[in-house]
Amino acid sequence: MKNIFQFFLLLGSMLVAHTCNAQMVVVAGINSPAKVLTREQTAALFLGKSSQLPGAGIPVLIDQVETVEARQMFYTKVTDKTAAQVKAVWSRLVFSGKGSPPKEVANSAEVKKMVAANPDAIGYIEKSAVDGTVKILFTID
Repeated sequence: MKNIFQFFLLLGSMLVAHTCNAQMVVVAGINSPAKVLTREQTAALFLGKSSQLPGAGIPVLIDQVETVEARQMFYTKVTDKTAAQVKAVWSRLVFSGKGSPPKEVANSAEVKKMVAANPDAIGYIEKSAVDGTVKILFTID
């Protein structure tokens, strides 16, 4: 029983380490008119400071749920804020009537599916998940 517990503990830590080290990208559907984004443009969109997607108009932002490690990594690296701080930013915007937060989905696969189906949508996923249905707008270092 002890060996099984140790195995699952090791497996869990390996999965967390893989997620934390995975390279993330911001993507749009392959048919989206959206252009390449800078870090500043990406942060402005996901912090509600900008409502225009360069080359494409008003974006539909797709976020991942709070429990997904990719969300924390995305916001830390792109906005220099924790996911909790970003949630507070959106709460203020919603309360003041100045914006609606990004739509939340369960994981990168759901982000990719939604982005591929809507030319106005953008979201973030692991770079390894990129395929012919999406194009990269920004690579998160």
